[in-house]
Amino acid sequence: MTAKKWLKTPKGFVTMAMITYLLVASMGSKELAGIRNGFVAVLISIIVDILCNVIKKRKWSMPDGAVITGLIISLILSTATSLGVIAWTVVIAILSKHLLVYKKKPIFNPAAFGLLLSVLLFQTGQSWWGAFGDLPVWTILFLLVGGYKVTNRVNKFPQVFSFLGTSFFLLLLMGHFNIGGAVDALRPPFINATLFFGFFMLTDPPTSPGKDKDQIVFGILTAVSGTVIYGFFGGLMYLFIGLLIGNFYSFLKKRSVSKVSVNRSTVRSTKGMLS
Repeated sequence: MTAKKWLKTPKGFVTMAMITYLLVASMGSKELAGIRNGFVAVLISIIVDILCNVIKKRKWSMPDGAVITGLIISLILSTATSLGVIAWTVVIAILSKHLLVYKKKPIFNPAAFGLLLSVLLFQTGQSWWGAFGDLPVWTILFLLVGGYKVTNRVNKFPQVFSFLGTSFFLLLLMGHFNIGGAVDALRPPFINATLFFGFFMLTDPPTSPGKDKDQIVFGILTAVSGTVIYGFFGGLMYLFIGLLIGNFYSFLKKRSVSKVSVNRSTVRSTKGMLS
């Protein structure tokens, strides 16, 4: 595949969007720590992904998914995070992609899985600096434009709209009743994090459903479970927890459909033998 054709694929576009966000956010903050972290995260992602494929004796394939995982992690973790913690977060994320699988596809979003465990294991700070939370409000336009194009390319509008609509409605409702400081979640950098999350993590094709109806359920489930957790505990972990719950729903749905297909195939085979 040529570079021009690759850039037109969803993974190619997301990669370029993440690199653009990395550069824009770094220039806006006037520091190079983010670029350094991004380089380290991507390098380790590629190495671990290639090693896992070699161990599993898989044919060579471009590690673009690993690159995206590394970039997302570096854009979310605080630029003050040590390189060691970044490395371990990336390793956990890529290992989850290869170990927690169903029909050779990851069950959980690798970046979300790695970031959640990094909070629990290393108490990492997650500033979502790559979502422009510390920059002027107008920079949200970068998220909206890039997010729209990504969502369009992977056909995930029902999923994104149901997630964002449910999330903002519940947060407004909680804010009205003064539950859990929900009003803060409607201001930067929280709203930036929600948009970045909805457009670039929620839409991961391998870990989310394809049918419109399932997408809507997935989006609502992720939003409700995550928002409820935010109401009780606050912080930004609620986004990752909500997504992993949504991923698990998608896994159960796929497994259920697969079992039904197998049973129907068995019945047809049995009828054919008896006829």
